[in-house]
Amino acid sequence: MHVDRSNSSSLNLEIIYSEPSFCSLAIVVPATLVDALYSQAVIAQKRTTPAFGFHKRETPSAYIEQNYQTNLIEHIQEFLLKYLVMSFLQKEIHRKKLLVAGQPRLISIDLKPGSDASFNFELSLFPTITFQEWKYLPFKAPKRKNYKDLDRQVETFLHEETTAKEKYADNGIAVGDWVNYSLCLLNNDLNPIMGNQCINLWLKVGDEEPDKPFQELFLHKKNKEKFCSSSSILQDYFTDALSTQYNFEVAVHDIVPNAYFCLDQFKQHFRIKSNKEMYQKLIEVFSYRNDLSQRRTMVEESLKLLFSKHRFEIPNHLVLRQQKKVLDAIQYNPDYHVYRVQPDFKDAVRELAEKQAREEIFLDQLAYEEGIDVAHADLKNYLNLTKRPRTKEFLHFDPPMTKIRGQEYPVLNEELSRVCLREKTLNHIIYHLTKK
Repeated sequence: MHVDRSNSSSLNLEIIYSEPSFCSLAIVVPATLVDALYSQAVIAQKRTTPAFGFHKRETPSAYIEQNYQTNLIEHIQEFLLKYLVMSFLQKEIHRKKLLVAGQPRLISIDLKPGSDASFNFELSLFPTITFQEWKYLPFKAPKRKNYKDLDRQVETFLHEETTAKEKYADNGIAVGDWVNYSLCLLNNDLNPIMGNQCINLWLKVGDEEPDKPFQELFLHKKNKEKFCSSSSILQDYFTDALSTQYNFEVAVHDIVPNAYFCLDQFKQHFRIKSNKEMYQKLIEVFSYRNDLSQRRTMVEESLKLLFSKHRFEIPNHLVLRQQKKVLDAIQYNPDYHVYRVQPDFKDAVRELAEKQAREEIFLDQLAYEEGIDVAHADLKNYLNLTKRPRTKEFLHFDPPMTKIRGQEYPVLNEELSRVCLREKTLNHIIYHLTKK
């Protein structure tokens, strides 16, 4: 058994390697942070808990701690997990280049006031893939269709988006925009409770009725603007176990406007140097053969080529977990009930799950091998492609699911980064295979 410890941003990571394909991992949150949140949770509970013999808001803290300790601890566990632990976990997995297969599994939480808290995870590890020399493999890129109408479609697209950008007036955040922001927990005097510990999130501002609370919070706010809020929509992200009215400093870090498709970000994303190359790249999602775009065919053929040179088996447990993700996603498709009665439905789901698991493992490891990292600009370039139905065809990996019960929901910066890294690695493959 080997134990590896590291410390970063006041949280501590401990990894226990018990066997080649498995490890346990503990993230330790210092008692100072636990107690700071515990004190604030007690104050929050005093506001909402009337006690016999006491005026409202004057319930003694000792009474709250004695009678609501279980609720308080459940709340603190849930809050710290979402506010600190999950983002720290994702950062450390990437920083330490852990060959994780699937998602980390939370096994237990050890937490009590006055002590460090331990969030305990299990990780399945995948054996190291030995990469062959692949950049100069013979690859025949699929050709575009030669219909003149395709050129007209691209020209129309470019004209519409160029015009939209020229007309764009920056009036702050609007419906449809992606917003990158951080939340910092404050005390009643509006000072940070946990020092510089904040959570970094992305949100797409939705246009449905359930999206009104986030609209009220963000609409017309400007880039780099900071403000304080105790909106219930912020509380809801962190906890179900306790009614809170915490104050947060909300800092808007960046905005990806939906009003226009940014051609400069598109060029940067695909390392495009000229307008002619940009035009040819756009053709890839307008040219279709047998219901597959030129871009989609290029992706499938390049991965097929690399998998023919790198053969590895996917563990059954990983396929089963991926199957559940596929089913969770497909059930929102309007044709789900038509699909599920097909005789080969289960086989098709399993085949897709195995394919997705294979791609994720391969691209995660290749990103480590090639030293590929994701910067903030990469996230903006990725989200730029989500703006239009046609440009979404450039994405092989969908963004993390953001809609819950019809409402757009925040996504961790690190969660989005992981998907973006796979996409960037895939583009890295195609760039080298098609390089002249």
